[in-house]
Amino acid sequence: MEIRLKRVYDKPSADDGYRVLVDRLWPRGLTKERAAVDLWAKDVAPSPELRKAWHGADDEHWGDFVDPYRAELAGPTAASLTALVQELRSHPTVTIVYGARDSMHNHAGVLAMELGERLGVPVDNTDA
Repeated sequence: MEIRLKRVYDKPSADDGYRVLVDRLWPRGLTKERAAVDLWAKDVAPSPELRKAWHGADDEHWGDFVDPYRAELAGPTAASLTALVQELRSHPTVTIVYGARDSMHNHAGVLAMELGERLGVPVDNTDA
């Protein structure tokens, strides 16, 4: 199994495999056909409170987002995360798609690393 990361606005490709959108809100201006997602896992996205607190913050404070988000994944979101892990087990390639412009500092990378740890697989975070 392989886990990849990609912006949902980038053109889908056949080698993306199973595409999972992990944003709580549907990406602005994007049709379902163009997004080509197989699953919208909005329940594992950061809470609205955490998303709003992080929105617009600088990269220097990235750790101020990562730790609370990991706490959400271990707490209130744990059941949804466990269900997602079970769903992903049957797919050889999974591409986590997200809407954020910053490919280095966004929740999808944190989530992909968590999924990789739980599934025992590496994460390709080159954002192809």
